Amino acid sequence: MSMKKQATDICVIGGGAAGMLAAGIAAGRGYKVVLFEKNPYTGKKLRITGKGRCNLTNNSSVRDVLDNIPTNSRFMYSSLYGFTPQDVMDFFEGLGVRLKTERGNRVFPESDKAEDVVNALRGFLKKNGVVQRFEQVTDILTEDGRVVGVKSVNGETPCRTVFLCTGGKSYPMTGSTGDGYRMAARLGHKVTEIKPSLVPLVCDQSFCRDMTGLSLKNVTLTVYDQKGKKIYSDLGEMMFTHFGITGPLVLSASSHIRDYSKKHYVTIDMKPALDMKKLDARLLRDFEKYSNKAIINALGELLPKSMIPVMIRLAEIPEDTKVHSITKAQRMRLLENIKAMRIDITGPRPIDEAIITSGGISVKEVDPTTMESKLVKGLYFAGEILDVDAYTGGFNLQIAWSTAYAAANSEVLDE
Repeated sequence: MSMKKQATDICVIGGGAAGMLAAGIAAGRGYKVVLFEKNPYTGKKLRITGKGRCNLTNNSSVRDVLDNIPTNSRFMYSSLYGFTPQDVMDFFEGLGVRLKTERGNRVFPESDKAEDVVNALRGFLKKNGVVQRFEQVTDILTEDGRVVGVKSVNGETPCRTVFLCTGGKSYPMTGSTGDGYRMAARLGHKVTEIKPSLVPLVCDQSFCRDMTGLSLKNVTLTVYDQKGKKIYSDLGEMMFTHFGITGPLVLSASSHIRDYSKKHYVTIDMKPALDMKKLDARLLRDFEKYSNKAIINALGELLPKSMIPVMIRLAEIPEDTKVHSITKAQRMRLLENIKAMRIDITGPRPIDEAIITSGGISVKEVDPTTMESKLVKGLYFAGEILDVDAYTGGFNLQIAWSTAYAAANSEVLDE
């Protein structure tokens, strides 16, 4: 294939957040862009992010965003300053998506519909003349160390630039099955170890199973490492399941656990608004009220029903013990468990249950200002395929937007 002017300048592989933004911006700069997506429509994963509400960025400074990226944050410095959270908000509001900021500076569409974000991007693609092809790309074609086209299930498409935006390996039902890693690896790129992040956690203690389905609100979850050092703590919602624990608090906590071969444990404070003294006074009032009842029937005003037998067991109090005969030591153990119920974590759930993939294309082989491969001329990366991941709160989508913007605005596209 010669390097003469071709019918297609840029092929974008992957119609998710990064791919749609990069395709639209590059087409807006006058390039002929073809976007390949193997699903029958674009934005599949974007539609289910943030429980279908789409937490599209975090309304904070670039410095704050960098502080929320535990893996390779320095690589993100240039692209984040090039397309900041404020720029992202201005961009989407410019497309007609009205935004609001909630707790933790999380930014959502005012409508609470991820669909509005997806539709805005689809309109952006259409307006800028991006050609969309719903077929799977199987390979990136190169000659003499530079991109010359892509191969899809329907044949070859010559081009001189490829944006590889295929996502990670989490949520495989949305199409992120690791294709991009394989294509990049065939071209000589190093792919770092792929691990789940923002994922439910597994515990072996039987009491988690005993409380399956129980949702907790306004509790504080704290994560400790094997040395007992606190590594994360927040107030929010969580849930017990047959395998362990899940919910927003747990997913956030999981991204702070970088090595599951080392033992971690979490504690749950069921009554974060009360200190030990106030909780004890509250418990004594209940004890007075139910002094002739068995302990199993005396905690209904303090704890959820399915948790009562578990708490009594953890405090080593026989269920039929009459409240008036409970010792101070037993009461103290009960209080300690209500304030810091301990759960030992044995590992994460599988990667296909994770929201985010940790690991990916080694950033040492990618130019941080343009996102171009240092190994293959004309190959660019954006989004989750890169070995960069962040905590929950809109930071991962911010990475997708910033890297896509850097690639699409790269001055070397013309070379």
